[in-house]
Amino acid sequence: MPRYDFRCRECADTFEVSRPMSESGAPATCPAGHADTVKLLTTVAVGGLSGGGRAPARAGAGGGGGCCGGGCCG
Repeated sequence: MPRYDFRCRECADTFEVSRPMSESGAPATCPAGHADTVKLLTTVAVGGLSGGGRAPARAGAGGGGGCCGGGCCG
């Protein structure tokens, strides 16, 4: 089930709410009972690295950047 981040405008607490996507826009009450909350925009980091470092360079890979930057022009 997706989690959504909210911030309370009264106490400035940030909290998560787990709910179905169909209820993503529904208001949430903060854990302290305040109703004046705002849903935060969250970002998702998607990547294929599991080691936490940079991807190793491919052997024989030339420069990048379009046709002429990649060496495919005659």
